Amino acid sequence: MRIEKLENAINIAIFASGEGSNAENIIQYFEPFLDANVACVISNKENVGVLKRLRRYKVPTYCTKWYKEMDRILTKHKVHYIVLDGYLDKIPINFCKKYMYKIINIHPALLPRFGGKGMYGDNVHQAVKKSGVAETGISIHIVNEEYNTGKIIFQKIIKIIPEDTWQDIKSKVHELELKFYPLVIEKFIKGTYKYLYER
Repeated sequence: MRIEKLENAINIAIFASGEGSNAENIIQYFEPFLDANVACVISNKENVGVLKRLRRYKVPTYCTKWYKEMDRILTKHKVHYIVLDGYLDKIPINFCKKYMYKIINIHPALLPRFGGKGMYGDNVHQAVKKSGVAETGISIHIVNEEYNTGKIIFQKIIKIIPEDTWQDIKSKVHELELKFYPLVIEKFIKGTYKYLYER
């Protein structure tokens, strides 16, 4: 049963392009809240896992590649903040300007290393493993018009042991995403976040 939200609840939109495990986790996290709500989920790709995964939730889902249409959807649902979950597209500058400091993203490495064009998903974990670095983690940052260059608001570090494969690294990082992303989103949308750097 979906909890009735307060009229002035903070509305969140999730943009996703993949399987949507983070999106589902965020929806579950905010379900009990009266003052915060996942109002809609938008994917820029058809027939992806996120759209199938979220069918059992009473959260409207949309599929479009057009940012004017996305903007109309956000207006319809009175969205205050946008959260990216594996969203594979560079957000246009005009859209970024309209929603300045209202869009956040999670990156599966410690920015500024292993960020930028082409650095997403398995590509990141493979690059981390190949580099031989002793640490990796997650970075949550504000989104601007360039890949992974917005202000970092949270990082969590984990150690890499020599025996770790890139698949092991991926699994460990995903556990961090599920644990920390909803918590940071809550602090961000309620204006209680500060830069957090955890080992």
